[in-house]
Amino acid sequence: MTQTALIVAHGQPSDPEPAEAALARLAGQVAPHLPGWQVMSATLAKDGALTGALAKAGGAGGVVYPMFMADGWFTRQHLPDRLSKACHAALFGGGSCGRAGCGGSGGCALWRIVPPFGLDPQVLDLALRVLHEAGVPPGGEVLLAAHGSGRSAAPAEVAQRVAVRLQDGLLLARCEAAFIEQAPRLTEVTGFSADAVCLPFFAAEGEHVTDDLPDALAQAGFRGRILPPLGRDARVPSLIAAALSAG
Repeated sequence: MTQTALIVAHGQPSDPEPAEAALARLAGQVAPHLPGWQVMSATLAKDGALTGALAKAGGAGGVVYPMFMADGWFTRQHLPDRLSKACHAALFGGGSCGRAGCGGSGGCALWRIVPPFGLDPQVLDLALRVLHEAGVPPGGEVLLAAHGSGRSAAPAEVAQRVAVRLQDGLLLARCEAAFIEQAPRLTEVTGFSADAVCLPFFAAEGEHVTDDLPDALAQAGFRGRILPPLGRDARVPSLIAAALSAG
């Protein structure tokens, strides 16, 4: 029996199509690692994308993989609510399926949401390898750039834990997390040398990574290298596939 996986990301509300296409490419890269699976994708920012994906999947349901860096408001409340509404719209014309516990923040009984990308223990290992391959030496400096949130402390806590683990794992002199949308802000980081490296702790390469991040670091006077976002690493599709198989 074919299993179905649906990779869901936030997307880019101001311009949804590029992010939608990028997520579809990621799903296409995951699929070869999961023979016998149907791997689909949808961003929350594109109108109708989630409903369309669930309609295509049919009534069998499947597994939802949140391509998010933390387990905050979006994954705990917003995603289950959107999933429930989209499922009912796709399969029941907007009405209820009648299953116990199905609806609102409880999500949809047909679909099981697994932990998000950023909480996978293999993501920390990937970050360690990326920094090692970038030539960051023991005693080096790393700035972990993340989104942050005004709704929940969870995203910042995840990034800060990762920063501590990176510092310990690579014997760094300094590894700190800073954020676009909360303190400590990227615009305020100080004291990093020109040899420092910034690792964007982001799942995709949207405007936050291409525009907001370099602008904030320029404002702060950060002179180090900026690496590609962690979620764009070539090893991510196999990591996602492994998590789906185990989940």
